[in-house]
Amino acid sequence: MEQFLSTETLVIELLLIVSLVAIAVRRLRIPYTVALVVVGLLMTTQQSLDLSLTPELILTLLVPPLVFESAFHINLRDLQHNLPGILLLTVPGVLITTLIVGGLVGLLTPLTWPLAFVFGALISATDPVAVVALFRALGAPKRLALLVEGESLFNDGTAIVVFNLVLAAALTGAFHPIAGIADFLRVSAGGLVVGLVLGWLIAQLIARIDDYLIETTLTTVLAFGTYLIAERLHFSGVLAVVAAGLINGNVGPQGMSPTTRIVLFNFWEYVAFLTNSLVFLLIGLQVNIPTLVANWQPVLWAILAVLAARAVVTYGLGWVSNRLTEPIPWRWLHVLNWGGLRGAIALALALSLPAALGPERNLVQVMAFGVVLFTLLIQSTTMKPLLRWLGIATRDPIRIEYETRHARMMAFRAAALHLDAMQRDGFLSEHAWEVLRPQLLARVEQMALNVRALQRVHPELAIEELENARRELLRAQRSALWSLQRDGAISEEVFERLVAEVDAGLAAETMTAPAQAVIQRQTAQPPDKASTPEH
Repeated sequence: MEQFLSTETLVIELLLIVSLVAIAVRRLRIPYTVALVVVGLLMTTQQSLDLSLTPELILTLLVPPLVFESAFHINLRDLQHNLPGILLLTVPGVLITTLIVGGLVGLLTPLTWPLAFVFGALISATDPVAVVALFRALGAPKRLALLVEGESLFNDGTAIVVFNLVLAAALTGAFHPIAGIADFLRVSAGGLVVGLVLGWLIAQLIARIDDYLIETTLTTVLAFGTYLIAERLHFSGVLAVVAAGLINGNVGPQGMSPTTRIVLFNFWEYVAFLTNSLVFLLIGLQVNIPTLVANWQPVLWAILAVLAARAVVTYGLGWVSNRLTEPIPWRWLHVLNWGGLRGAIALALALSLPAALGPERNLVQVMAFGVVLFTLLIQSTTMKPLLRWLGIATRDPIRIEYETRHARMMAFRAAALHLDAMQRDGFLSEHAWEVLRPQLLARVEQMALNVRALQRVHPELAIEELENARRELLRAQRSALWSLQRDGAISEEVFERLVAEVDAGLAAETMTAPAQAVIQRQTAQPPDKASTPEH
Protein backbone atom coordinates (compact mmCIF):
# COMPACT_ATOMS: atom_id res chain seq x y z
CA MET A 1 0.00 0.00 0.00
CA GLU A 2 2.82 2.38 0.85
CA GLN A 3 4.49 1.74 -2.49
CA PHE A 4 1.21 2.38 -4.33
CA LEU A 5 0.70 5.68 -2.52
CA SER A 6 4.26 6.83 -3.29
CA THR A 7 3.79 5.98 -6.97
CA GLU A 8 0.46 7.82 -7.06
CA THR A 9 2.06 10.83 -5.38
CA LEU A 10 4.86 10.87 -7.97
CA VAL A 11 2.38 10.72 -10.86
CA ILE A 12 0.34 13.60 -9.41
CA GLU A 13 3.53 15.64 -8.96
CA LEU A 14 4.53 15.04 -12.59
CA LEU A 15 1.06 16.06 -13.80
CA LEU A 16 1.25 19.24 -11.75
CA ILE A 17 4.66 20.03 -13.28
CA VAL A 18 3.23 19.38 -16.76
CA SER A 19 0.38 21.83 -16.09
CA LEU A 20 2.68 24.54 -14.74
CA VAL A 21 5.07 24.20 -17.69
CA ALA A 22 2.16 24.39 -20.14
CA ILE A 23 1.00 27.64 -18.50
CA ALA A 24 4.53 29.10 -18.50
CA VAL A 25 5.32 28.40 -22.17
CA ARG A 26 2.28 30.41 -23.27
CA ARG A 27 4.14 33.51 -22.08
CA LEU A 28 7.70 32.45 -22.91
CA ARG A 29 6.81 31.31 -26.45
CA ILE A 30 9.19 28.36 -26.50
CA PRO A 31 8.35 24.83 -27.71
CA TYR A 32 6.36 23.06 -25.03
CA THR A 33 8.16 19.73 -25.40
CA VAL A 34 11.57 21.41 -25.16
CA ALA A 35 10.49 23.18 -21.98
CA LEU A 36 9.49 19.85 -20.45
CA VAL A 37 12.86 18.29 -21.26
CA VAL A 38 14.68 21.27 -19.74
CA VAL A 39 12.55 21.13 -16.60
CA GLY A 40 13.30 17.42 -16.32
CA LEU A 41 17.03 18.09 -16.62
CA LEU A 42 16.83 20.79 -13.94
CA MET A 43 14.93 18.47 -11.60
CA THR A 44 17.59 15.76 -11.86
CA THR A 45 20.31 18.26 -10.92
CA GLN A 46 18.41 19.32 -7.80
CA GLN A 47 17.41 15.95 -6.40
CA SER A 48 17.51 12.27 -7.19
CA LEU A 49 14.12 10.87 -8.15
CA ASP A 50 13.20 7.24 -7.65
CA LEU A 51 11.92 6.85 -11.20
CA SER A 52 12.86 4.17 -13.71
CA LEU A 53 12.01 4.72 -17.37
CA THR A 54 11.65 1.20 -18.76
CA PRO A 55 11.16 0.15 -22.40
CA GLU A 56 7.92 -1.59 -21.40
CA LEU A 57 6.57 1.68 -19.99
CA ILE A 58 7.30 3.53 -23.25
CA LEU A 59 6.40 0.89 -25.83
CA THR A 60 3.37 -0.62 -24.10
CA LEU A 61 1.83 2.31 -22.23
CA LEU A 62 2.96 5.56 -23.91
CA VAL A 63 3.59 4.79 -27.59
CA PRO A 64 0.22 3.17 -28.55
CA PRO A 65 -1.96 6.20 -27.67
CA LEU A 66 0.51 8.58 -29.35
CA VAL A 67 0.60 6.56 -32.56
CA PHE A 68 -3.16 5.91 -32.56
CA GLU A 69 -4.05 9.58 -32.05
CA SER A 70 -1.77 10.68 -34.89
CA ALA A 71 -3.09 8.02 -37.28
CA PHE A 72 -6.71 8.66 -36.21
CA HIS A 73 -6.57 12.28 -37.44
CA ILE A 74 -4.84 11.62 -40.78
CA ASN A 75 -7.04 11.79 -43.85
CA LEU A 76 -6.67 8.50 -45.72
CA ARG A 77 -7.07 10.13 -49.14
CA ASP A 78 -4.31 12.63 -48.42
CA LEU A 79 -2.11 9.79 -47.15
CA GLN A 80 -2.71 7.69 -50.27
CA HIS A 81 -1.78 10.66 -52.45
CA ASN A 82 1.56 11.07 -50.64
CA LEU A 83 2.17 7.41 -49.77
CA PRO A 84 4.99 6.72 -52.30
CA GLY A 85 7.14 9.53 -50.92
CA ILE A 86 6.38 8.55 -47.32
CA LEU A 87 7.19 4.88 -47.92
CA LEU A 88 10.49 5.82 -49.56
CA LEU A 89 11.49 7.72 -46.43
CA THR A 90 10.14 4.94 -44.23
CA VAL A 91 11.53 1.63 -45.51
CA PRO A 92 14.63 2.49 -47.59
CA GLY A 93 15.18 5.52 -45.35
CA VAL A 94 15.40 3.44 -42.17
CA LEU A 95 17.71 0.89 -43.81
CA ILE A 96 20.01 3.56 -45.26
CA THR A 97 20.11 5.41 -41.93
CA THR A 98 21.02 2.18 -40.13
CA LEU A 99 23.87 1.48 -42.56
CA ILE A 100 25.29 5.03 -42.65
CA VAL A 101 25.05 5.68 -38.92
CA GLY A 102 26.32 2.20 -38.11
CA GLY A 103 29.26 2.57 -40.49
CA LEU A 104 30.30 6.01 -39.26
CA VAL A 105 29.90 5.13 -35.59
CA GLY A 106 31.83 1.90 -36.09
CA LEU A 107 34.72 3.89 -37.61
CA LEU A 108 34.73 6.85 -35.22
CA THR A 109 33.75 5.44 -31.80
CA PRO A 110 34.95 2.55 -29.60
CA LEU A 111 31.84 0.50 -30.44
CA THR A 112 32.30 -2.85 -32.19
CA TRP A 113 30.72 -3.20 -35.62
CA PRO A 114 27.71 -5.26 -34.44
CA LEU A 115 26.92 -2.73 -31.69
CA ALA A 116 27.45 0.16 -34.09
CA PHE A 117 24.75 -1.16 -36.42
CA VAL A 118 22.47 -1.83 -33.44
CA PHE A 119 22.85 1.86 -32.56
CA GLY A 120 22.15 2.82 -36.18
CA ALA A 121 18.91 0.84 -36.12
CA LEU A 122 17.59 2.14 -32.80
CA ILE A 123 18.30 5.78 -33.70
CA SER A 124 16.70 5.58 -37.18
CA ALA A 125 13.11 6.32 -36.09
CA THR A 126 12.05 9.98 -36.19
CA ASP A 127 9.77 11.65 -33.65
CA PRO A 128 8.44 14.97 -34.98
CA VAL A 129 5.98 15.82 -32.19
CA ALA A 130 7.57 19.20 -31.50
CA VAL A 131 7.89 19.96 -35.24
CA VAL A 132 4.28 19.08 -36.08
CA ALA A 133 3.03 21.21 -33.18
CA LEU A 134 5.07 24.11 -34.55
CA PHE A 135 3.65 23.53 -38.04
CA ARG A 136 0.11 23.87 -36.67
CA ALA A 137 0.97 27.03 -34.74
CA LEU A 138 2.63 28.75 -37.71
CA GLY A 139 0.24 27.53 -40.39
CA ALA A 140 2.74 25.48 -42.41
CA PRO A 141 1.45 23.72 -45.55
CA LYS A 142 -0.78 20.78 -44.75
CA ARG A 143 1.06 18.45 -47.12
CA LEU A 144 4.41 19.20 -45.47
CA ALA A 145 2.98 18.36 -42.04
CA LEU A 146 1.52 15.15 -43.49
CA LEU A 147 4.89 14.11 -44.92
CA VAL A 148 6.64 14.66 -41.59
CA GLU A 149 3.96 12.96 -39.51
CA GLY A 150 3.37 10.13 -42.00
CA GLU A 151 7.07 9.31 -42.13
CA SER A 152 7.24 9.11 -38.35
CA LEU A 153 4.14 6.91 -38.08
CA PHE A 154 5.46 4.26 -40.42
CA ASN A 155 9.17 4.39 -39.65
CA ASP A 156 8.53 3.79 -35.94
CA GLY A 157 7.32 0.29 -36.72
CA THR A 158 9.93 -0.24 -39.43
CA ALA A 159 12.76 0.83 -37.13
CA ILE A 160 11.62 -1.53 -34.38
CA VAL A 161 11.52 -4.48 -36.81
CA VAL A 162 14.98 -3.65 -38.21
CA PHE A 163 16.33 -3.14 -34.67
CA ASN A 164 15.16 -6.58 -33.56
CA LEU A 165 16.76 -8.22 -36.61
CA VAL A 166 20.08 -6.40 -36.16
CA LEU A 167 20.09 -7.06 -32.40
CA ALA A 168 19.53 -10.78 -32.98
CA ALA A 169 22.45 -10.80 -35.41
CA ALA A 170 24.66 -9.00 -32.85
CA LEU A 171 23.79 -11.51 -30.12
CA THR A 172 24.21 -14.64 -32.26
CA GLY A 173 27.08 -13.40 -34.40
CA ALA A 174 25.34 -14.52 -37.60
CA PHE A 175 23.15 -12.64 -40.06
CA HIS A 176 21.21 -14.32 -42.88
CA PRO A 177 20.02 -11.72 -45.41
CA ILE A 178 17.27 -13.81 -47.01
CA ALA A 179 15.84 -14.89 -43.67
CA GLY A 180 16.14 -11.32 -42.41
CA ILE A 181 14.17 -9.94 -45.36
CA ALA A 182 11.52 -12.65 -44.94
CA ASP A 183 11.17 -11.85 -41.23
CA PHE A 184 10.95 -8.14 -41.99
CA LEU A 185 8.12 -8.68 -44.47
CA ARG A 186 6.32 -11.13 -42.20
CA VAL A 187 6.44 -8.93 -39.11
CA SER A 188 5.51 -5.73 -41.00
CA ALA A 189 2.73 -7.22 -43.13
CA GLY A 190 1.35 -9.19 -40.19
CA GLY A 191 1.13 -6.05 -38.04
CA LEU A 192 -0.65 -4.11 -40.79
CA VAL A 193 -3.16 -6.93 -41.36
CA VAL A 194 -3.92 -7.22 -37.63
CA GLY A 195 -4.46 -3.45 -37.41
CA LEU A 196 -6.66 -3.30 -40.51
CA VAL A 197 -8.87 -6.17 -39.35
CA LEU A 198 -9.31 -4.94 -35.77
CA GLY A 199 -9.77 -1.33 -36.86
CA TRP A 200 -12.51 -2.32 -39.31
CA LEU A 201 -14.28 -4.55 -36.77
CA ILE A 202 -14.34 -1.83 -34.11
CA ALA A 203 -15.54 0.71 -36.71
CA GLN A 204 -18.46 -1.61 -37.62
CA LEU A 205 -19.29 -2.09 -33.94
CA ILE A 206 -19.23 1.66 -33.31
CA ALA A 207 -21.63 2.21 -36.24
CA ARG A 208 -24.22 0.07 -34.42
CA ILE A 209 -23.91 1.85 -31.05
CA ASP A 210 -25.11 5.30 -30.07
CA ASP A 211 -23.41 5.91 -26.72
CA TYR A 212 -20.37 8.20 -26.73
CA LEU A 213 -18.97 6.70 -23.53
CA ILE A 214 -18.98 3.16 -24.95
CA GLU A 215 -17.66 4.29 -28.34
CA THR A 216 -14.79 6.23 -26.73
CA THR A 217 -13.98 3.19 -24.59
CA LEU A 218 -13.91 0.97 -27.68
CA THR A 219 -11.34 3.21 -29.38
CA THR A 220 -9.21 3.06 -26.22
CA VAL A 221 -9.42 -0.73 -26.22
CA LEU A 222 -8.51 -0.69 -29.91
CA ALA A 223 -5.42 1.47 -29.40
CA PHE A 224 -3.91 -0.68 -26.65
CA GLY A 225 -5.45 -4.03 -27.58
CA THR A 226 -4.19 -3.92 -31.17
CA TYR A 227 -0.62 -3.42 -29.95
CA LEU A 228 -0.85 -6.28 -27.44
CA ILE A 229 -2.46 -8.74 -29.88
CA ALA A 230 0.04 -8.01 -32.64
CA GLU A 231 2.99 -8.40 -30.25
CA ARG A 232 1.57 -11.69 -28.93
CA LEU A 233 1.43 -12.92 -32.53
CA HIS A 234 5.07 -11.76 -33.02
CA PHE A 235 4.10 -9.03 -35.45
CA SER A 236 4.81 -5.30 -35.32
CA GLY A 237 2.59 -3.78 -32.65
CA VAL A 238 3.33 -0.20 -33.71
CA LEU A 239 2.41 -0.81 -37.36
CA ALA A 240 -0.74 -2.57 -36.18
CA VAL A 241 -1.76 0.51 -34.17
CA VAL A 242 -1.00 2.74 -37.17
CA ALA A 243 -3.29 0.69 -39.41
CA ALA A 244 -6.02 0.48 -36.77
CA GLY A 245 -5.91 4.24 -36.20
CA LEU A 246 -6.09 5.03 -39.91
CA ILE A 247 -9.07 2.73 -40.52
CA ASN A 248 -10.94 3.71 -37.38
CA GLY A 249 -10.32 7.43 -37.91
CA ASN A 250 -11.57 7.36 -41.50
CA VAL A 251 -14.35 4.74 -41.31
CA GLY A 252 -15.44 4.95 -37.67
CA PRO A 253 -16.65 8.61 -37.58
CA GLN A 254 -19.07 7.90 -40.42
CA GLY A 255 -21.16 5.83 -38.04
CA MET A 256 -20.83 8.18 -35.05
CA SER A 257 -23.29 10.74 -33.83
CA PRO A 258 -22.11 14.37 -33.71
CA THR A 259 -21.88 14.21 -29.90
CA THR A 260 -19.65 11.13 -30.09
CA ARG A 261 -17.34 12.76 -32.63
CA ILE A 262 -16.90 15.84 -30.45
CA VAL A 263 -16.31 13.84 -27.28
CA LEU A 264 -14.00 11.38 -29.03
CA PHE A 265 -11.80 14.01 -30.66
CA ASN A 266 -11.55 15.96 -27.41
CA PHE A 267 -10.68 12.77 -25.51
CA TRP A 268 -7.86 11.76 -27.83
CA GLU A 269 -6.55 15.31 -27.97
CA TYR A 270 -6.25 15.21 -24.18
CA VAL A 271 -4.67 11.74 -24.18
CA ALA A 272 -2.07 12.87 -26.74
CA PHE A 273 -1.29 16.00 -24.73
CA LEU A 274 -0.91 14.01 -21.51
CA THR A 275 1.18 11.23 -23.06
CA ASN A 276 3.48 13.56 -24.96
CA SER A 277 3.98 15.65 -21.85
CA LEU A 278 4.96 12.64 -19.75
CA VAL A 279 7.29 11.28 -22.46
CA PHE A 280 9.32 14.47 -22.79
CA LEU A 281 9.37 15.17 -19.08
CA LEU A 282 10.62 11.62 -18.44
CA ILE A 283 13.29 12.09 -21.12
CA GLY A 284 14.66 15.03 -19.19
CA LEU A 285 14.47 13.11 -15.92
CA GLN A 286 16.31 10.11 -17.38
CA VAL A 287 19.31 11.95 -18.89
CA ASN A 288 22.48 11.87 -16.79
CA ILE A 289 24.38 15.06 -17.61
CA PRO A 290 27.74 14.05 -15.98
CA THR A 291 27.75 10.78 -17.95
CA LEU A 292 27.03 12.64 -21.19
CA VAL A 293 29.86 15.08 -20.53
CA ALA A 294 32.27 12.25 -19.72
CA ASN A 295 31.47 10.60 -23.08
CA TRP A 296 31.25 13.79 -25.13
CA GLN A 297 33.41 12.52 -28.01
CA PRO A 298 31.34 9.40 -28.88
CA VAL A 299 28.16 11.44 -28.40
CA LEU A 300 29.43 14.14 -30.76
CA TRP A 301 30.37 11.58 -33.43
CA ALA A 302 26.94 9.97 -33.04
CA ILE A 303 25.20 13.33 -33.55
CA LEU A 304 27.26 14.07 -36.67
CA ALA A 305 26.60 10.58 -38.04
CA VAL A 306 22.84 10.98 -37.55
CA LEU A 307 22.86 14.41 -39.23
CA ALA A 308 24.88 13.07 -42.18
CA ALA A 309 22.59 10.06 -42.62
CA ARG A 310 19.50 12.25 -42.43
CA ALA A 311 20.83 14.54 -45.15
CA VAL A 312 21.59 11.60 -47.44
CA VAL A 313 18.16 10.06 -46.88
CA THR A 314 16.21 13.30 -47.24
CA TYR A 315 17.88 14.75 -50.31
CA GLY A 316 18.73 11.43 -51.98
CA LEU A 317 15.34 9.78 -51.57
CA GLY A 318 13.64 13.14 -52.08
CA TRP A 319 15.27 13.35 -55.49
CA VAL A 320 14.04 9.83 -56.29
CA SER A 321 10.55 10.64 -55.02
CA ASN A 322 10.37 13.75 -57.20
CA ARG A 323 11.01 11.56 -60.25
CA LEU A 324 8.22 9.13 -59.37
CA THR A 325 5.42 11.11 -57.70
CA GLU A 326 4.27 14.66 -57.09
CA PRO A 327 7.46 16.67 -56.49
CA ILE A 328 8.39 17.81 -53.01
CA PRO A 329 9.77 21.39 -53.13
CA TRP A 330 13.44 21.66 -52.21
CA ARG A 331 12.59 24.14 -49.49
CA TRP A 332 10.42 21.44 -47.90
CA LEU A 333 13.30 18.98 -48.12
CA HIS A 334 15.39 21.34 -45.98
CA VAL A 335 12.62 21.22 -43.37
CA LEU A 336 12.32 17.42 -43.60
CA ASN A 337 16.08 17.16 -43.17
CA TRP A 338 16.34 19.38 -40.10
CA GLY A 339 13.04 18.12 -38.69
CA GLY A 340 14.25 14.54 -38.28
CA LEU A 341 14.09 14.63 -34.48
CA ARG A 342 14.57 11.57 -32.30
CA GLY A 343 12.49 10.78 -29.23
CA ALA A 344 10.58 8.10 -27.38
CA ILE A 345 11.16 5.14 -29.73
CA ALA A 346 14.94 5.62 -29.77
CA LEU A 347 15.04 5.81 -25.98
CA ALA A 348 12.80 2.76 -25.56
CA LEU A 349 14.96 0.65 -27.86
CA ALA A 350 18.16 1.84 -26.16
CA LEU A 351 16.78 0.95 -22.74
CA SER A 352 15.67 -2.47 -23.99
CA LEU A 353 19.23 -3.54 -24.89
CA PRO A 354 20.05 -6.81 -23.05
CA ALA A 355 22.91 -7.00 -20.55
CA ALA A 356 24.45 -9.76 -22.68
CA LEU A 357 25.86 -7.07 -24.99
CA GLY A 358 28.47 -6.27 -22.34
CA PRO A 359 29.87 -2.94 -21.18
CA GLU A 360 29.34 -1.34 -24.62
CA ARG A 361 25.61 -1.41 -23.89
CA ASN A 362 25.99 1.59 -21.57
CA LEU A 363 27.87 3.58 -24.23
CA VAL A 364 25.11 2.89 -26.79
CA GLN A 365 22.52 4.19 -24.33
CA VAL A 366 24.53 7.31 -23.55
CA MET A 367 24.96 8.05 -27.26
CA ALA A 368 21.23 7.57 -27.85
CA PHE A 369 20.36 9.98 -25.04
CA GLY A 370 22.86 12.49 -26.41
CA VAL A 371 21.36 12.38 -29.91
CA VAL A 372 17.80 12.72 -28.57
CA LEU A 373 18.79 15.64 -26.38
CA PHE A 374 20.54 17.42 -29.29
CA THR A 375 17.59 17.03 -31.66
CA LEU A 376 15.13 18.32 -29.06
CA LEU A 377 17.15 21.21 -27.67
CA ILE A 378 18.90 22.38 -30.87
CA GLN A 379 16.99 21.24 -33.94
CA SER A 380 13.54 21.76 -32.45
CA THR A 381 14.24 25.28 -31.20
CA THR A 382 15.78 26.40 -34.50
CA MET A 383 12.95 25.04 -36.67
CA LYS A 384 10.85 28.20 -36.37
CA PRO A 385 13.61 30.53 -37.68
CA LEU A 386 14.30 28.03 -40.47
CA LEU A 387 10.66 28.01 -41.57
CA ARG A 388 10.56 31.80 -41.62
CA TRP A 389 13.91 32.07 -43.41
CA LEU A 390 12.68 29.68 -46.10
CA GLY A 391 9.39 31.58 -46.35
CA ILE A 392 7.32 28.45 -45.75
CA ALA A 393 5.25 29.40 -42.70
CA THR A 394 4.52 33.06 -43.34
CA ARG A 395 1.30 34.79 -42.32
CA ASP A 396 -1.08 35.79 -45.10
CA PRO A 397 -0.80 39.59 -45.64
CA ILE A 398 -4.56 39.81 -46.20
CA ARG A 399 -5.25 38.11 -42.87
CA ILE A 400 -2.77 40.39 -41.10
CA GLU A 401 -4.50 43.45 -42.60
CA TYR A 402 -7.90 42.08 -41.58
CA GLU A 403 -6.76 41.44 -38.01
CA THR A 404 -5.28 44.95 -37.87
CA ARG A 405 -8.49 46.61 -39.01
CA HIS A 406 -10.63 44.46 -36.72
CA ALA A 407 -8.35 45.19 -33.74
CA ARG A 408 -8.55 48.94 -34.39
CA MET A 409 -12.35 48.75 -34.47
CA MET A 410 -12.49 46.78 -31.20
CA ALA A 411 -10.06 49.18 -29.52
CA PHE A 412 -12.15 52.25 -30.37
CA ARG A 413 -15.35 50.44 -29.38
CA ALA A 414 -13.82 49.51 -26.01
CA ALA A 415 -12.79 53.14 -25.54
CA ALA A 416 -16.34 54.32 -26.25
CA LEU A 417 -17.78 51.87 -23.70
CA HIS A 418 -15.22 52.95 -21.12
CA LEU A 419 -16.11 56.60 -21.77
CA ASP A 420 -19.79 55.82 -21.11
CA ALA A 421 -18.88 54.03 -17.87
CA MET A 422 -16.78 56.99 -16.69
CA GLN A 423 -19.64 59.40 -17.35
CA ARG A 424 -22.21 57.12 -15.72
CA ASP A 425 -20.08 56.69 -12.57
CA GLY A 426 -19.45 60.40 -12.25
CA PHE A 427 -15.76 60.43 -13.22
CA LEU A 428 -16.42 62.47 -16.38
CA SER A 429 -18.46 65.63 -16.85
CA GLU A 430 -21.48 65.76 -19.15
CA HIS A 431 -19.72 68.34 -21.34
CA ALA A 432 -16.58 66.22 -21.88
CA TRP A 433 -18.72 63.15 -22.57
CA GLU A 434 -20.80 65.00 -25.19
CA VAL A 435 -17.65 66.24 -26.93
CA LEU A 436 -15.65 62.99 -26.92
CA ARG A 437 -18.39 60.42 -27.51
CA PRO A 438 -19.35 61.47 -31.09
CA GLN A 439 -15.66 61.46 -32.06
CA LEU A 440 -15.17 57.92 -30.78
CA LEU A 441 -18.39 56.65 -32.37
CA ALA A 442 -17.34 58.18 -35.71
CA ARG A 443 -14.00 56.33 -35.49
CA VAL A 444 -15.79 53.08 -34.62
CA GLU A 445 -18.06 53.50 -37.64
CA GLN A 446 -15.09 54.20 -39.91
CA MET A 447 -13.24 51.15 -38.59
CA ALA A 448 -16.33 49.00 -39.17
CA LEU A 449 -16.51 50.23 -42.78
CA ASN A 450 -12.85 49.33 -43.26
CA VAL A 451 -13.44 45.80 -41.98
CA ARG A 452 -16.54 45.36 -44.12
CA ALA A 453 -14.74 46.60 -47.23
CA LEU A 454 -12.00 44.02 -46.83
CA GLN A 455 -14.60 41.28 -46.33
CA ARG A 456 -16.25 42.26 -49.62
CA VAL A 457 -12.98 41.96 -51.50
CA HIS A 458 -12.05 38.71 -49.71
CA PRO A 459 -15.32 36.91 -48.91
CA GLU A 460 -13.52 34.01 -47.22
CA LEU A 461 -12.88 36.34 -44.27
CA ALA A 462 -16.58 37.00 -43.82
CA ILE A 463 -17.39 33.31 -44.20
CA GLU A 464 -14.86 32.41 -41.52
CA GLU A 465 -16.21 35.10 -39.19
CA LEU A 466 -19.76 33.79 -39.59
CA GLU A 467 -18.63 30.21 -38.97
CA ASN A 468 -16.76 31.24 -35.82
CA ALA A 469 -19.74 33.24 -34.57
CA ARG A 470 -22.08 30.32 -35.25
CA ARG A 471 -19.84 27.92 -33.32
CA GLU A 472 -19.65 30.34 -30.39
CA LEU A 473 -23.45 30.64 -30.31
CA LEU A 474 -23.80 26.86 -30.30
CA ARG A 475 -21.24 26.54 -27.52
CA ALA A 476 -23.21 29.10 -25.51
CA GLN A 477 -26.36 27.02 -26.02
CA ARG A 478 -24.53 23.88 -24.90
CA SER A 479 -23.27 25.64 -21.79
CA ALA A 480 -26.79 26.85 -20.96
CA LEU A 481 -28.14 23.29 -21.31
CA TRP A 482 -25.43 21.99 -18.96
CA SER A 483 -26.46 24.63 -16.38
CA LEU A 484 -30.15 23.76 -16.71
CA GLN A 485 -29.47 20.05 -16.31
CA ARG A 486 -27.16 20.62 -13.36
CA ASP A 487 -29.76 22.78 -11.60
CA GLY A 488 -32.51 20.21 -12.21
CA ALA A 489 -34.51 22.48 -14.54
CA ILE A 490 -34.59 19.81 -17.26
CA SER A 491 -34.44 16.02 -17.14
CA GLU A 492 -31.54 13.88 -18.34
CA GLU A 493 -33.61 12.69 -21.32
CA VAL A 494 -34.43 16.22 -22.46
CA PHE A 495 -30.84 17.31 -21.89
CA GLU A 496 -29.41 14.51 -24.06
CA ARG A 497 -31.89 15.21 -26.88
CA LEU A 498 -31.21 18.95 -26.92
CA VAL A 499 -27.43 18.54 -26.62
CA ALA A 500 -27.49 16.14 -29.56
CA GLU A 501 -29.20 18.84 -31.63
CA VAL A 502 -26.57 21.40 -30.65
CA ASP A 503 -23.72 18.97 -31.32
CA ALA A 504 -25.10 18.27 -34.78
CA GLY A 505 -24.65 21.95 -35.51
CA LEU A 506 -21.17 22.04 -33.98
CA ALA A 507 -20.10 19.07 -36.08
CA ALA A 508 -21.04 20.80 -39.33
CA GLU A 509 -17.86 21.81 -41.15
CA THR A 510 -19.39 24.18 -43.68
CA MET A 511 -21.74 27.13 -43.60
CA THR A 512 -25.40 26.86 -44.35
CA ALA A 513 -26.56 27.71 -47.85
CA PRO A 514 -28.43 30.90 -46.78
CA ALA A 515 -25.31 32.30 -45.15
CA GLN A 516 -23.28 31.60 -48.27
CA ALA A 517 -25.94 33.32 -50.38
CA VAL A 518 -25.75 36.40 -48.13
CA ILE A 519 -21.98 36.53 -48.57
CA GLN A 520 -22.27 36.18 -52.33
CA ARG A 521 -24.84 39.01 -52.55
CA GLN A 522 -22.70 41.29 -50.40
CA THR A 523 -19.51 40.61 -52.32
CA ALA A 524 -21.26 41.55 -55.53
CA GLN A 525 -21.24 45.17 -54.31
CA PRO A 526 -18.20 47.23 -55.34
CA PRO A 527 -15.78 48.15 -52.56
CA ASP A 528 -16.11 51.66 -51.22
CA LYS A 529 -13.51 54.16 -50.21
CA ALA A 530 -13.02 52.34 -46.92
CA SER A 531 -11.15 49.60 -48.77
CA THR A 532 -7.95 51.56 -48.38
CA PRO A 533 -6.04 50.81 -45.20
CA GLU A 534 -6.26 53.37 -42.44
CA HIS A 535 -3.35 53.87 -40.11
